Amino acid sequence: MTSVEEPARPGGRIRDAARTQAEILDVATHEFARAGFAGARVDEIAARTRTTKRMIYYYFGGKEQLFTAVLERAYGVIREAEQKLDVDHLDPVAAIRRLAEVTFDHHEQHPDFIRLVSIENIHEAEHIVASQKLGRMGSPALDVIRRILKSGRESGLFTAEVDAVDLHAMISSFCFFRVANRHTFGALFGRDLVDPAQREHYRNMLGDMVIAYLTADRADD
Repeated sequence: MTSVEEPARPGGRIRDAARTQAEILDVATHEFARAGFAGARVDEIAARTRTTKRMIYYYFGGKEQLFTAVLERAYGVIREAEQKLDVDHLDPVAAIRRLAEVTFDHHEQHPDFIRLVSIENIHEAEHIVASQKLGRMGSPALDVIRRILKSGRESGLFTAEVDAVDLHAMISSFCFFRVANRHTFGALFGRDLVDPAQREHYRNMLGDMVIAYLTADRADD
């Protein structure tokens, strides 16, 4: 890490440092999402912030570490939304539908997150694997799903023997596909998956699919 002295600002150094880092992360998020990890340039990120390339290295250590920090913050946003999810007062059907809606809304509102995840998959999740912070973050949604599934099975509403991770993948896959594949799907089939006029249709469709799977009658093998 390059040794750079931060400007002396009595009483405001910590606040200014936090503001500068947040600004760097904002710009870096858009640059990595736009150009990918390989295409993004720290010089460009510095030019679009009120700081220097040397200061970016001071705060984050390098391009690899900066990209990891961007991923950590991006995943932190959805984890925070999951932690705030309160469905304990709902019946299992309404609860699982609400959880699916939270994922749907988040992915729609954060297209840069979708791009960053796609980029990290190209790199075989090497930055996520190397991040201790992401390794500890987990997914609060899984605990919520487990409670909902348990309640649904005990009440007899849910018949599917599916675990929380599989159900999480089922919900996430639709939400992710809708944003990530918007342009290719539209070019091939002439339908915009994020057309505002169709938003509620797709939001309801996701909930309907999940509930239909969990409550379907299944013949004995």
